[in-house]
Amino acid sequence: MALPSAFLSEDQFTCSICLEMFNNPVSTPCGHSFCQDCLCSYWNGRGRGQGSKSYQCPLCKESFDKRPELHINRTLKEITEQFKQMANPGLQSAGGDGEVEHPSLHAQHQALSPPARPGELPESVFAEMVARRGRGPVMGRNDWGATCPPPYSVNSLPDVPPKKPLCPIHMRGLEFFCRTDNICVCSVCVETAEHRGHSVVPAQREWHIKKSQLGIHGVELKELICERERKVEEIRNSVLEIKVSYQIPMSANYIAACFCQVIETTVQVAESRAQSLLKGLEDEITALKKRNSILSQLVVSEDYVLFFKTFPALATPLQTKDWSNVSVPSQLTSEGILRTINQMMERLEQEMQKLPEVCRFKYKDITLDPSTAHPRLIISADGKQVQCGDLHQPVPNNPERFDRVVCVMAHQGFSSGRHYWEVDVGNKTDWDLGVASRSVIRKGKIPVSPTHGYWFLSLRDRTDYAFRTDPSTNLKVPIRPSRVGIYVDCDKGLVSFYNVEAKLLLYTFTDSFPGTIHPFFSPCTNKSGQNEAPLVICPVAMTD
Repeated sequence: MALPSAFLSEDQFTCSICLEMFNNPVSTPCGHSFCQDCLCSYWNGRGRGQGSKSYQCPLCKESFDKRPELHINRTLKEITEQFKQMANPGLQSAGGDGEVEHPSLHAQHQALSPPARPGELPESVFAEMVARRGRGPVMGRNDWGATCPPPYSVNSLPDVPPKKPLCPIHMRGLEFFCRTDNICVCSVCVETAEHRGHSVVPAQREWHIKKSQLGIHGVELKELICERERKVEEIRNSVLEIKVSYQIPMSANYIAACFCQVIETTVQVAESRAQSLLKGLEDEITALKKRNSILSQLVVSEDYVLFFKTFPALATPLQTKDWSNVSVPSQLTSEGILRTINQMMERLEQEMQKLPEVCRFKYKDITLDPSTAHPRLIISADGKQVQCGDLHQPVPNNPERFDRVVCVMAHQGFSSGRHYWEVDVGNKTDWDLGVASRSVIRKGKIPVSPTHGYWFLSLRDRTDYAFRTDPSTNLKVPIRPSRVGIYVDCDKGLVSFYNVEAKLLLYTFTDSFPGTIHPFFSPCTNKSGQNEAPLVICPVAMTD
């Protein structure tokens, strides 16, 4: 069956995957046609649906639960072969990487363009071709006078061909596109040795094909953006649900305090993971939107020379992450919380079993050493209290005295054994308590960390507790202590801090204590009267 070539266009027989004319065309159940090898390769690769449980049409993205059986569309194949013969009667193989359309065939190619008026393609041939092909007409005005929208979201191509820019060498219109070198050339360029044997096609035809390909890519970009925006909303809702579902009031009861601490820690972990995920999603959304914006501008541009220069970068898929299985799961189950609290109670019982023994046998009477006190510190006559005054006192600047940091050490030093004492901190906003090596630096600015001979716990601004490592170790303290117990085991290199009233272990640090260590105190500055209360060394209630 011969077909009038004047009524047909090569775009109607182009596979949207390889952008070449059909080779063994097959049709999907949704009615679109592709080369058999192209569609099989697509489904074996990125054409699988989300979760690899379905197969999608490369054009309309319709999903099929089972892989469709593909049969060669023999009617379309026959029509395609006839069109190839009519459109390229003088075609010669170049032995290279594609076809060569000689400039002398340019006039013939123009003759193949759609007519200005409707033609008279036999209805039987047209109906059978449409029914068997299942592929919509090309974009723009088709051969039968009907304006057909594309099968994907892309602006229609202009009816008026773009103005052809001139070749800077031969001053001829850049009417051709060299696929081998990916540049536009004129009819004279094609005859030169530089492009002889290359795959050369009409520039406008290649322009239309690549625009269609970018249209498909644009749809995929929008789908990727929507998926990531939905995932952002899902993650934010998950964190919000965790916060709302587990808002438990703070209580002085130790069990309730532990319960709240476990929940607060878990919520913080969830929030941290969410922030990390949201940062990755937002970065991808920004990159996808930027590419989509450039693509949208390029599709409506009539500068096909610029189009061909930009196309390779835009046609390359962006490297994106699969976010389908990413979530912020909540592990705040009753079973998990109870298990964590039980573990905390067991550790507490073990520590508290040691405490009476320490208090009974290892308590030492601790007194402050005024010769080490900063000039602003006021020491009580019995050496049991220290507070910070407003002015420097007239005291000698002996080598043992701290001259910049408002702190003081005790007379008593330890190099072995276990020792325990308690300090009343009341409602002070700031304080430091612990031990320090006898050999620490005491003049000028002093570095405070175990490496430099200091092992102490700090409070700042009423709520910020930390052990002074480098950097500091921040602590979550569920119940504010008003009386702090300090236990030191010199032989094991262990220092522990307790909330005496709540019988709660605050923190334990294990190290080695070189030489002699002394109890260390700092009431911190009085902050214009807000922190003027003293630190008081308390007698320990001995147990029987």
